[in-house]
Amino acid sequence: MADKVHQTAQAALDGLLTDGMTIMAGGFGLSGIPENLIAAIARTGVTGLTVVSNNCGVDGFGLGILLERGQIAKMISSYVGENKLFAELYLAGKLELEFNPQGTLAERIRAGGAGIPAFFTRTGVGTLVAEGKETRVFDGEEYLMERGLTADLSIVKAWRGDAEGNLVYRRTARNFNPMMATAGKVTVAEVEELVEVGALDPDQIHTPGIYVDRIVQGASYEKRIEHLTVRPREEA
Repeated sequence: MADKVHQTAQAALDGLLTDGMTIMAGGFGLSGIPENLIAAIARTGVTGLTVVSNNCGVDGFGLGILLERGQIAKMISSYVGENKLFAELYLAGKLELEFNPQGTLAERIRAGGAGIPAFFTRTGVGTLVAEGKETRVFDGEEYLMERGLTADLSIVKAWRGDAEGNLVYRRTARNFNPMMATAGKVTVAEVEELVEVGALDPDQIHTPGIYVDRIVQGASYEKRIEHLTVRPREEA
């Protein structure tokens, strides 16, 4: 087995990035995002990317960094409300968006990773989501056909991992990461802790190492938390 462990995020991505490629990026909001791999992608200057992610980070952080640098051409997402630049670029016609109900996006990724080319769902029937898509009636109910999603590269974040690429996610970081790890032609994982093979309880492994091609221990993490403020706090 080839050595999967790389010393830096940049080294873990070496030879994998090309202009115009499709990248899946794990995370939900800012929870469980592959911070170091995103920063490494930004430093390469690769452009024309299609990015599959629940959202696009926030202004100046996470995938928002790639957006600021003009590296993303298209987003396939379900929530984009935290990023002002995203809205500006989309409304100006400078960013393409394929919008998905959140459950549909998750299932499209899961299906892609499982080798399922398409599936039917009632979600989105009769809405803008259904425009241009095939529908079919089952048991008197109309369903919408959605295609499975795959990517040239998946970048995911886990809490712990070993040299074989077995991964354990912690709490809400176990969001889109596990399914994206299965849906990339190549999957690169960054972890907070890199442990010896055999140190992980097999019953606790969420992503088996067979899905992971390269792994790196992240150098540092900000782990930002999103705060929604609608009015100034009252004085105590």
